[in-house]
Amino acid sequence: MDLLLFLLVSFVILFVAYKVVGQWLVRVFSLSTEETTPAHELRDGLDYEPARMSYLLPQHFSAIAAAGPIVGPILAGTYFGWGPAWLWILVGSILIGGIHDFTALVSSVRHRGQSVAQLVREYMNPRAYMLFLIFIWFALIYVVIAFTDVTAGTFVQKGSSAVAEAPGPAVATSSVLYLLLAVAMGLCLRFTKLGPLRAKLIFLPLVGVAILIGPYIPVDLEKLLPADWNAQQVWGYVLLAYCFLAAMAPVWSLLQPRGELGGYFLYLVMFFGVLGIGIGALTGGLHIEQSFFKGWNAKDSFGEAAPLLPILFITVACGACSGFHSIVASGTTSKQLRCEMDARPIGYGGMLLEGFFACISLATLMILSDPKGGPNLIYAQGIADFGNRVVSPLLPESVSLADVLFKFALLCFATFVFDTLDACTRLARYVLMELLGWKTRAQAAFATLLSLGIPIYAVSLPRIEFGGKEVPLWQVFWGIFGSSNQLLAALTLLGVTVWLARKAKPYWFTLGPTLFMLLMSLWSLILTIRPYVVLRNSGAEISAIRHVQFLVCVSLVGLAAWLIVEAIITWQTMIRGGARRESLAEAG
Repeated sequence: MDLLLFLLVSFVILFVAYKVVGQWLVRVFSLSTEETTPAHELRDGLDYEPARMSYLLPQHFSAIAAAGPIVGPILAGTYFGWGPAWLWILVGSILIGGIHDFTALVSSVRHRGQSVAQLVREYMNPRAYMLFLIFIWFALIYVVIAFTDVTAGTFVQKGSSAVAEAPGPAVATSSVLYLLLAVAMGLCLRFTKLGPLRAKLIFLPLVGVAILIGPYIPVDLEKLLPADWNAQQVWGYVLLAYCFLAAMAPVWSLLQPRGELGGYFLYLVMFFGVLGIGIGALTGGLHIEQSFFKGWNAKDSFGEAAPLLPILFITVACGACSGFHSIVASGTTSKQLRCEMDARPIGYGGMLLEGFFACISLATLMILSDPKGGPNLIYAQGIADFGNRVVSPLLPESVSLADVLFKFALLCFATFVFDTLDACTRLARYVLMELLGWKTRAQAAFATLLSLGIPIYAVSLPRIEFGGKEVPLWQVFWGIFGSSNQLLAALTLLGVTVWLARKAKPYWFTLGPTLFMLLMSLWSLILTIRPYVVLRNSGAEISAIRHVQFLVCVSLVGLAAWLIVEAIITWQTMIRGGARRESLAEAG
C-alpha cells in the first residue's frame, strides 16, 4: 500500500465512522441541543463553566492525546508489523475507544458532571465505588512511572539518526524554557490586560526561540554530575518534583497556558505530518519500508514471548482505547459541555482524531527500513522528515531545517508527556483525597506526595540488563501501563453498562467492548505474572523491579476481579428485582 493511500484510507474510514456511528449514538442517547447541561445549571466560574465546542474540543484533545498514541503504535508496529497496529487503531478507536469516551462523557453530563466513580457508587454499591477509586489511583501511578522515564530518557538521549544528532540535553533546556514561558503566559493573562490572542501571538514564537536556544546552553547532567551518578535517574527525580509543583499550583499559573501551547504543538505536528506525507508520496520520496505483518509472536524487553493476542491490544494503548480518557471526560470536560449535542464531536470525534494522530505516528515507523533508537527518536525523525518536505521547497538549496525540525519534534514529544504528567499527578491527588475524605490544602500536599511515592521508588531501583543492554524503566512498566489503562477502560464501560441496564436502555454496544477489553487486559497481566512465577520456582535471582512488577500485576488482577464480582452481584439483584416487579404486576 502506498503511504498516501494509507493516510487517505485512514482518514476516510474514521470520518465515515464519525458520521454514521456518531449519529447513531446521538439517536440512542437522545442528545439535546438545549443548554441544560451541568455547565449551565451549576455554573460557578471555577469548575462548571460552559465553553464553545470550538474551544472545548482542542482542550479535551490536548488532554487525552499525549505520548500514548506515539509510543504505543510505534512499539506495536515494531513487534508485529504496521498492519495489525493500523487495523487495531481503526477498529479500536471506532468501536471501543470512541464509544468508551462518548459514554463516559454523556453519563457524567446526565449525572450533574459527576465522575465515573460516582456513577459506580450510585448504580452498584459503595464498596465497588471504593474499589474503583483505588484502581483509578493505581492506574494513574503507572502512567506517571512510564512517562517520567520516557521523558528522562529523552533528556539524556544521544547518538545519531538519519536526520540529526539526538540532542537530549538541548531538548531538556528547551523544555525548561517552554515551561517557564507557560508560567509567564499564565501570569500575563491573570494580572495584565493581555488577551488570549495577543498572548498566543507573543508566546508561540518565543517557544520557537526556546528551541533554537537549546543547543547553545544544553543541560547535560552527565557532565554536571559525579561520574557514578545516573543522569537519567536524576532527571526522573527532577520531573517528579515538577509533578508535585504542577499538581499543587493553581491551574491558571501553569496547566492552562501550558496545555494551550501544547495543543498548538499537536495541531502543527498533525498539519506537517499530513502535508509532508502527501508531498513525499506524490514526489516519490516516501515509501513504506516496514513489513505489513511480522508474525504472531514477538519478544518483549526481557526476551520473553509476546504473542499478538493479547499484547497488540495492550501495546497500542491510547491510540485505540484509553481508560484515562474517561477520567478527563468525566472530570473536567463534562463540567464545560455547552449542550449535549457537543458530546458527539468532543467525546466521539476527539477519540477518532486521536486515532488519526496514532496513524501519523505509525507512519513515522513505516518509512524506516532499519529503525533505531526508542519510539521518541523514531517519531522525531519521521516528523522532521515530513516537515522538511513541506518547507524545503520554500528555502534555498543551501539551507536545511531538518536539524531544527528534529529538535522541534523531540520537544513536542516532551510537551505531550508533560501534559500527561501534569494531569495524572493532579488527578491522582483528587482521587486519593476523595478516597480518604481529605479537604485541606495541607492534606492535598500530603496526598500528592503519597501519589508520587511509588514513582520515586520505581525510579530509584537498579535497572535490569538484558542482552548486555540496560532495559529502560518505561519498557518494564509499559505493559503494565497498557494493561491497567485498558482495564480501567473496561471497568468504566462496565459501570456504564450497569447504568444503561438500570435505565432499560440498549447496552449491548458497551457490554461487548467491556468483555473484550477485560479479556485482553487480564490475559496480558497473567502473561506478565507467569515468568516471575517460573523464576521464583527455579530459585533464580530476581531483580527488585521484577518484584514490583509482580506485586502491581497481582494487585490489578485482584481489584479487577473484585469489581467484576460486585458487578455480577448487582446484575443478579437487577434481574431478581425485575422478576419481582413482573410478579407483582401479574398479581395485580
